[in-house]
Amino acid sequence: MERLSFDFACRGDPAPLLAPILVGVVASGNLEVLVEGGAPPGRCRLEVLTSARGFGEIWEAVLRDFATRHSLSGLAVSVNDAGATPAVVSLRLDQAVDEYLRRP
Repeated sequence: MERLSFDFACRGDPAPLLAPILVGVVASGNLEVLVEGGAPPGRCRLEVLTSARGFGEIWEAVLRDFATRHSLSGLAVSVNDAGATPAVVSLRLDQAVDEYLRRP
């Protein structure tokens, strides 16, 4: 297992402080994502626990793209990965943010 931490500047609107949302499942080739508020304003914090060691640069590229596309400051994201491809990671992250922001 490998634990990776990323902290990106985010210029967008602050993420609303809503109840955390969990999407996905930890299974071969998949991952689960927990999204919650609570990171400092202007920052997006992402923590990854992955079974695939040695892919830190790829994780950083995928997560930087996610933070840039969504630009939600104050967002905290935790990922539990079981070998998902970058495309699956991007889709699951988008799903998690969409569900987080759709809450009343």
